[in-house]
Order: sequence, then structure tokens, then C-alpha cells
Amino acid sequence: MPPGRGGCSGIPVSESPPPGELTEDGLLGGRVRLLQPRQGFRAAIDPVLLAAFVPARSGEAVLEIGCGTGAAFLCLAARARGVTVTAIERDPELAALALRNAALNGAEATILAEDCCALPTLPPMHHAMANPPYWTAGTASPHAGRRQAAHEDVPLSAWIAALTRPLRHKGTVSLVLPAARLAEAAAGFRDAGCGAVRLLPLWPRAGAPAKRVLLQARKGGRGADEMLPGLVLHEADGSLTSEAENVLRDCEGLCLPRVPGREALPGASTT
Repeated sequence: MPPGRGGCSGIPVSESPPPGELTEDGLLGGRVRLLQPRQGFRAAIDPVLLAAFVPARSGEAVLEIGCGTGAAFLCLAARARGVTVTAIERDPELAALALRNAALNGAEATILAEDCCALPTLPPMHHAMANPPYWTAGTASPHAGRRQAAHEDVPLSAWIAALTRPLRHKGTVSLVLPAARLAEAAAGFRDAGCGAVRLLPLWPRAGAPAKRVLLQARKGGRGADEMLPGLVLHEADGSLTSEAENVLRDCEGLCLPRVPGREALPGASTT
């Protein structure tokens, strides 16, 4: 099925959990409505921050792999109106929920129930993003959904390769990861033909080491790597900082302005 409003390919909607097993939650100050399982893995702030980091504009095509119930691509669509999303999720129940959430929010999205290691041929993309399972050690959750979402069973390099494959030249690929996976991700970018890596640290509090980072690279990029000004998430009392509030509730982006003189991505809107 071609992309359409709330469009879907190969997902039996009947596999979505019954209504009583779901909650409806709000993201971005209520701009996004998200149905998600009452039990199991539930969206936190990582997908919201990831979406804010993607420099997508109206008319551009975005790929998300491992979309879960759709939190990241829905937040991106709320900020960058007019983007077209292709979202991949291997769990049929979560894919069906992502479809329902796309329709609930009027998002232009095609949802495919596929594995990142066996993707069909996809149309060219301007941007790609993922919040991949990144724990390689420790005790896995007994809940299948949480275990699948959090514990790595496919190498990070394979995720990066799958994200990069359909990208246009100079298209961006963005990840949210633990800081400990930084070197591995940078190597994966290089192996996939991406460069001009940008790193944005996410500090839990001022003066605390960053536990998470946002990473972005360009396919075919040859510019210098950059360490960007980071984001402090919480005040000493645990409340959100005003800068974090701007992103998590007021729908502000974390993507840098386009550098003057840089060519537009092929096929991108110039409005």
C-alpha cells in the first residue's frame, strides 16, 4: 500500500491489544495522543528528544526503525508538519498500535511490520532515526515487551546500516543511545558511509555525567565532527529545566540551523 494518511502495509489491526489493556497518554503538552500498553515497555522522554533532534522539514520523507507505538515519529510530525513517515516495527501488536496512533493524530505514515535485518526496498529518505535496544548486559526484564525494547539482540552496526541504506546523499541518520555506546556508534556511522557526526549530550542535572547522548551523521558527509551544546534535563529538585520544558512540552527542536551556503537535500522542500 502506498503511503497515506495513517496508511499501513501488512499489519492485521486485530492484533492490537484490547482497549482495556491500553492507556492514552499525552506527549508534547498534549499535542500528541499516544495509545500504549498498560503493561510492558512504555514511552519515556528518549523518543521525544530523538524527534526534536531530527532536522526534518515539510515535504521531506523520514524513516524510523523500531518505532514501537509511534512516540518518536508522532512527535516529529507534530513539530515538522507535512513530513511523510515510514515506520518499521517487528512486533505486530506494537505496529498495529502505531497505525492506530498515526490515525489518532492525523499523521502521514506508513507502518510496516518488518525486522530491521530484512527490510523491503524502501523509497529514498531525507532522514532516518532510531531509539534502538541498547543494553548488552545485565538482567533482562521477564516481560517480553520490555525485554525486546531494551536488550540488544541485533548489533548496533546492523541498525545503522539499515537506517542508512535508503537515505539520500547528505541525508541524516539520528540515534539516542547511552553515552557508553558513543564510540561504537561513531564507528558504525563510518562503516555505513556517514560522516560529519554531531554529538549532543543529555545531562540529567548540571554537573552530572551525561547518561544519554543524541548522535547524528550525514550520508556521504565529509565535514568535521561536532560536539554540540548539551541539554540539562533536571534542576536540583528534580523538576525539568526551562530548556528541557521547551523541548519536551513546548515542541521546540534541538536541531541546529542550516549552515549558510549548504546545499538543500535533493528533493527537499525549500519553503
